Amino acid sequence: MNAFTRELHLFFNALTFFSRIPAPAWVKFSSAQLNHASRYFPLVGLLIGLIAAALYAAFSLLFPSTIAVLLSTGCTVLLTGGFHEDGLADVCDGFGGGWSTEQTLHIMKDSRLGSYGALGLVLVLGLKLATLVSLASLGDILLALLVGHTLSRFVAASLIHTDSYVQLDELSKVRPLAQRMSQSELLIAAAPALACLFLLPGHSALAIIVTLLLVRLYLCRLFRRRLGGYTGDCLGATQQLSEVAIYLALCLPPSLL
Repeated sequence: MNAFTRELHLFFNALTFFSRIPAPAWVKFSSAQLNHASRYFPLVGLLIGLIAAALYAAFSLLFPSTIAVLLSTGCTVLLTGGFHEDGLADVCDGFGGGWSTEQTLHIMKDSRLGSYGALGLVLVLGLKLATLVSLASLGDILLALLVGHTLSRFVAASLIHTDSYVQLDELSKVRPLAQRMSQSELLIAAAPALACLFLLPGHSALAIIVTLLLVRLYLCRLFRRRLGGYTGDCLGATQQLSEVAIYLALCLPPSLL
């Protein structure tokens, strides 16, 4: 297997892990390949963002922007199988109801949705929809969807590079994408995120960078203090919270920067 083919296999491993988009029949899947597929996490986000933007553009031809945003977001959740939303709900339940590390991890492994998880999902999805509707009225929603899905997945992937995985695979209901990311893999993951930033006006790019740095700093400290590192659910929660933070940053008036 040459280098290009190997990278294709890694990309499709990441794509099928994080979405319901089928891979070609010739793709080989294995835990070893999945462990190195995190480098393509943001690239998968870029693809999801392109699909979300295309869906919004199509729906907006038939419906008002609010309905188009709801339909596009719903299709995106179906496309990803609610994978990241599930992680967000588990983190809210675990961190809201757990006191010790062991109790928090135990609650996060429970597939049932608790009150904290329901509240977290409602608040985050509601905020996501509200900001996207606002961006639609400004004419910036297509670029926002592209940037939001890509950069948020880079922030989540970056935790794999800097932090330790704290839950054994056999005890987790969702296996992590990877337990370690090298410097070169991080650079590959950063490429789509940087490309998206160059599409934005300078003040918008600056607002997003500052916002994501603050979000990442807070979540890293929270995960390290409560768990000693990250779990697969923590990556999903990081993606969702980073995506919302990006939309909020794009809604800020340029005069504030």
